[in-house]
Amino acid sequence: MTAAEQRPVTALRGVGPALAERLRHLGVAQIQDLLFVLPRTYEDRTRTVPIGTLVPGVRAVIEGEVQLTEVTFRRRRQLLSRLADGSGHVTLRFFHFSASQQAGLARGTRLRCYGEVRRGPLGLELVHPEYRRVAAEGEPLEETLTPIYPTTEGVAQGRLRALITQALGELHSAGVREWLPAGILESLRLPALPRSLEYVHRPPRDAQIEVLAGGRHPAQRRLAFEELLAHHLALKLVKQAVQAAPAAALRDPQGLEEKFVGALPFPLTGAQRRALAEVNADLAAARPMVRLVQGDVGCGKTVIAAAAAARAAGSGAQAALMAPTELLAEQHWRNFDAWFRPLGLPVAHVTGSMGVRARRSALEAIASGEVALIVGTHALFQEGIEFARLALVIVDEQHRFGVQQRLALKEKGDRGGETPHQLIMTATPIPRTLAMTAFADLDVTVIDELPPGRTPVKTVTVAEERRAEVVARIEAACRAGRQVYWVCPLIEESEELRYQAAEDTAAQLAEALHGVRIGLVHGRMPPAKKEQAMAAFKAGRIQLLVATTVIEVGVDVPNATHMVIENAERMGLSQLHQLRGRVGRGAQDSSCVLLYRQPLSAVARERLRAIRESNDGFVIAQRDLELRGPGEMLGTRQTGLAQLRVADLSRDSDLLPRVQRAAEVILADHPDIIAPLTARWIGEGERYGRTA
Repeated sequence: MTAAEQRPVTALRGVGPALAERLRHLGVAQIQDLLFVLPRTYEDRTRTVPIGTLVPGVRAVIEGEVQLTEVTFRRRRQLLSRLADGSGHVTLRFFHFSASQQAGLARGTRLRCYGEVRRGPLGLELVHPEYRRVAAEGEPLEETLTPIYPTTEGVAQGRLRALITQALGELHSAGVREWLPAGILESLRLPALPRSLEYVHRPPRDAQIEVLAGGRHPAQRRLAFEELLAHHLALKLVKQAVQAAPAAALRDPQGLEEKFVGALPFPLTGAQRRALAEVNADLAAARPMVRLVQGDVGCGKTVIAAAAAARAAGSGAQAALMAPTELLAEQHWRNFDAWFRPLGLPVAHVTGSMGVRARRSALEAIASGEVALIVGTHALFQEGIEFARLALVIVDEQHRFGVQQRLALKEKGDRGGETPHQLIMTATPIPRTLAMTAFADLDVTVIDELPPGRTPVKTVTVAEERRAEVVARIEAACRAGRQVYWVCPLIEESEELRYQAAEDTAAQLAEALHGVRIGLVHGRMPPAKKEQAMAAFKAGRIQLLVATTVIEVGVDVPNATHMVIENAERMGLSQLHQLRGRVGRGAQDSSCVLLYRQPLSAVARERLRAIRESNDGFVIAQRDLELRGPGEMLGTRQTGLAQLRVADLSRDSDLLPRVQRAAEVILADHPDIIAPLTARWIGEGERYGRTA
């Protein structure tokens, strides 16, 4: 890295320790970091607009002469100034002002203003516009589009622009290092880095704001490629670091895995056999497995996890499965116990709500090695739990856990210099190119086949006006002995409003459905009460469960054959598909009703059409990526790629194969450029990776 690139931001004029500390919130420590604080949008201040042509809702530059300035007291004290240019007049309104500001707006003063035009009580107006005095003959306008940057407290937009202008001056005098090898750049056919940075910070006046706002300009694509490459390489290094440590080679001399698979009452699907072969190849190696197994709801991921656990037990080691809720942990424990008890393998169950005596007994059995298979919640990685020889960590619904939680469980097994193998499961199907980039520190296995005999859930969309028909249909299902989920509207982000909506819906349904046993689950309930309600539903004591989206990851209730989702138009496709996966788990025909409110936006209409027409989670995930982007699909805790500055995984998905190829070339032939490249986009001190 050159000396110019290492110069601290305090070397710039006007940047002292206080401002430098605020800039750190934007990821700025060195001067070059300012060049990579990229605009989120642009404004056109290169031309003035006659005041007489202004319309509400537009942002414009105007120039005119002050005709009148006065302080008024309508409701609150405010300063009003009337500006005219011969074609018309407009009011400038200020709620916060000083005496000197009022004096500076004296009659006859010529101003140039920029702001959003609104309709006010006196006609068109600009509220708190940016403005400055200009000479009577006028002054030159901006020659480039004006960038709008992400800001932080204490760093105003104008201050940040001025600092970036200084940094661009440094770019011209000292240059910024082009880290990408020439061969990769030539194959991309994208502009060089200095030219790209100059363009995105100072687009010419004829640049199309729509193209820039959409991130499709070649200069932005050049930066997006480098950013994606930096993140991808960082994750690759995480994987290399994890796999550099030794691990126990699990070869199962006792043959427990084969016995387990042979005792199953059903044959494995082709996809399950392929997945198990990949997992077994990893487990037999003396380096840690870090594998993500993803597949649709009901594809049989748990069986793969159980087979891997059997292999660990058959190798004289322990396996631990961690689930996000006590109810889900209990479900896994019951499955494991039913599968492994006939093989003479007891399964320990550890949760936070266990009694003292039961907990002490379980912990002693785990520490002594008496039990090889352990299932639990986050309680598995709390202090006081010691494993005799933990060789395999299985994490279910990995995005429900933070990085540090998974790391804590992994470190429980770091004994004798050996690192546990990691098997991570998710029921959120993720398109292949996205998975390969977002989870570059994991090997990815896809189970893309459902076991035979599963009846697809019939999905219908119904307008809110026909709600009474839906309620009647639900009543008939309950009278016939079936169970129903009713998912409440996601109207506001406020958890309190969701909770109120759930309670109101439950009360309305209780009034309409006499004799139907109704339960309620929402995020504001204490965990124990939530688990109690879900357990009652599973046991059949509740016929209709009114719930918020907390049931997205839940237990198997084969008798639950109907689901109603209110305000479905507000939810993402992947979330709708996850919710729908709660029904259709038995032999009975199942249905999902999506209630929606008119009018529907074009995106909402397309989303509902996609979920209605397909039960394939991977098809839906790809469509969701196109419609919504990766945020909903991945979650912010799953991957650092959710926090990108310029790249967008959906918009720039066509770059991903080239990113992967470039990463292979750099890892093989140019490893020395990885550190400065990742420092540029991610930061020097970033702890990047989920378990490294």
